[in-house]
Amino acid sequence: MTLKDLLTRKERSNTHSSSKVAEGPSTEFTFLRTDTNTQEIITPPSPPSERRPPLNVESPSSSKRPFRFRSSSSASASSKDGRSERRLSSLLHLRNNSRGSSVNIPADLPNIDDTNEGQEEKEAQWEERATILAKENPNLKQGADGPSGTRPAPRGSISNAQGDDHIQEAIRLHEAGDLVASTAMFGRLADPNGENNALSQVLYGLALRHGWGIPRDPSLAITYLSQAASNSASVESQALSAGIKKGGAAKGELVLAIYELANCFRHGWGVGKDPVAARKYYETAANLGDTDAMNEAAWCYEEGFGGKKDKVSGSRRMTPNSVCV
Repeated sequence: MTLKDLLTRKERSNTHSSSKVAEGPSTEFTFLRTDTNTQEIITPPSPPSERRPPLNVESPSSSKRPFRFRSSSSASASSKDGRSERRLSSLLHLRNNSRGSSVNIPADLPNIDDTNEGQEEKEAQWEERATILAKENPNLKQGADGPSGTRPAPRGSISNAQGDDHIQEAIRLHEAGDLVASTAMFGRLADPNGENNALSQVLYGLALRHGWGIPRDPSLAITYLSQAASNSASVESQALSAGIKKGGAAKGELVLAIYELANCFRHGWGVGKDPVAARKYYETAANLGDTDAMNEAAWCYEEGFGGKKDKVSGSRRMTPNSVCV
């Protein structure tokens, strides 16, 4: 996927429309053992592939394609046994998160009840939830100061003619293979003490995470992704307060940042692995129209990653009308 595809996906997040997908009833099997007087329900053991999500995820450093920044969907990837890679720390981490808590999720994060709401109202609720995740992300506190160590200006840039031209030029350099020059441009536009441009912060964060023309620095990457989410959330909060339920000018940047932060929590890129946070972030981006997040949220449901298994929701493949809470 090229960076131009990213911009296309960002625009689609601003204008995506929902279509209802017909859902057939799921088939369930009950195993019984009976005699003339008694009846007992038997629960067969789950196969090994359903007991634990695959842990052999691909490291970002192993990517050879500079244009591909989104990893393949887990739903379509082939699974391996991976028993030799199950370390004690990973098992304990999954056990701790099985309680449904996460230090990366606000305690007051609202659940979305869409039973009696219209599509526009539901979308506004999900965007409000995204702004809460972005503003209360503890990884944002780590990046309160800019790269130079000074406090950034309390403003964020979403779009202007000159900035857009610079971003387009940086994308052109990236796709031409000049990753060093491209990433340098993204870095200048992303600087919290300079342009503080949200989209450039997403792209610079990805460059730092995957080592595109710059040494890999996952910790700094999540700082920039968190800053991008926060800047976008500020703009979107104003739009929601003004009664614009479909969101404002920064909705695409917000959704992109939320999705990429979900990947960080899931794979442990620059932060400890946090399945609960990954699932919540995937759900939020999915319900705001991101198709990759829809697939990843469906995988979380099917595998019980970051919460209880829900194969009914997972089988829907998280279409835009399939709201998951």
